[in-house]
Amino acid sequence: MTTVRLDIEYDGSGFRGWAAQPGLRTVQGELEAALAMVLREPVQLTVAGRTDTGVHALGQVASFVTEAEVQEDLARRLNGVGPDDVAVAAATVVDEGFDARHSAKSRSYLYRVLARSAPSPFERNRALWWPHRYDLDALLACAAALPGSHDFTAFTPTQTDHVRFDRDIHAADWDREGDVLTFRITADAFMRNMVRILVGTMLEVSGGRRTVDNFTQLLSGASRSDAGDTAPPHGLYLEKVSY
Repeated sequence: MTTVRLDIEYDGSGFRGWAAQPGLRTVQGELEAALAMVLREPVQLTVAGRTDTGVHALGQVASFVTEAEVQEDLARRLNGVGPDDVAVAAATVVDEGFDARHSAKSRSYLYRVLARSAPSPFERNRALWWPHRYDLDALLACAAALPGSHDFTAFTPTQTDHVRFDRDIHAADWDREGDVLTFRITADAFMRNMVRILVGTMLEVSGGRRTVDNFTQLLSGASRSDAGDTAPPHGLYLEKVSY
């Protein structure tokens, strides 16, 4: 048996998320179909971080185990038969026991906000268009409150399968380049919609609808109704997985 790691990029616009679902176009479904075609046997992928409908990936990682012969040009062959909105950047034979999900030490996401009065056709489905006022210093203050261990109950849907709501945030920051604001966050793991609700709530602080102190208080296990709106999926990217 051979264990293989795939490093993957994809545009999430045309997918109903990562996870395979009958009758729906998903990233997992497309990749497993391509792998079955190339390896001539079915495989099941394990992924570092499941992404929702419309969410992109710059550095997704998946793994699988196969009895088939794995050739050095596997990535090229997969890209030759797979869809244009998914790319396998690398396919690497790794040590037995590697698991894309359970072996990961941290995951990093970024969220892009186009902060200007006019939309951009080049940022459509790539960034949240934000024609409203914003305060970068307020965003930075919110980000500065995130590193450490906190209870993120307020930042995931009320109806959830999660049983643990504490997450260890390694780093968080906002940056601005031209008209684009970028939020980056690294943690041991994330809950469903966590980054998007954080962004939606921080934008409320930035716009003067709530204070930095109010945002900070939400990190102690407040209810979901106390936090802000969930930012749209198309501004979110899984940027990196560290092992």
